[in-house]
Amino acid sequence: MAVTRADQRAATRRALLAEGRRRFAADGYHDVVLAEVARAVGVTKGAAYHHFESKAGLFRAVVTEVQRELGERVAESAERYDDPWEQLRAGCRAFLAAGSDPAVRRILLVDAPTALGWDEWRAMDEESSARHLGEALEALVEAGIITEQPVEPLARLLSGAMNEAALWLARVADPEAQARTEQALDRLLNGLRA
Repeated sequence: MAVTRADQRAATRRALLAEGRRRFAADGYHDVVLAEVARAVGVTKGAAYHHFESKAGLFRAVVTEVQRELGERVAESAERYDDPWEQLRAGCRAFLAAGSDPAVRRILLVDAPTALGWDEWRAMDEESSARHLGEALEALVEAGIITEQPVEPLARLLSGAMNEAALWLARVADPEAQARTEQALDRLLNGLRA
């Protein structure tokens, strides 16, 4: 079967994304050079610019990919349960655990807000995980499981708290920190119950 130009372009894009992701997670946004990413995958700097226009463009694509994967992980954890309350708990726990992933920690939580700017990062987060959290909370309010209240501020409060907790968990060396954080999260969530 012949490899088409479209196949070659797609393969080059995937290779640049993979190498960019590896480097952004390991070195951080500011220490990555797009020409070095291109060289590592065996293409010219011009080819990298053709696919992503800039280092920021490559980073934006990597952030989108990491957010999508994190959303899938959270959804997969939540979908193991039939009960909506347990789905919320499982999804929140999966998000907290994801902070131990270097790509999630460095790319999404540390570098994305500063490299892309707070507004763009929030918009991307809103499109992925924050929207799903809001939908889950809305369903719990409608079912009477959570006390009637405005969902949007609640979703933002929980999202911010979980982002901060995930960052903290990624830095702390205490092997009990994850379990203690999950207990604190359960107490916080239980305070919302009707």
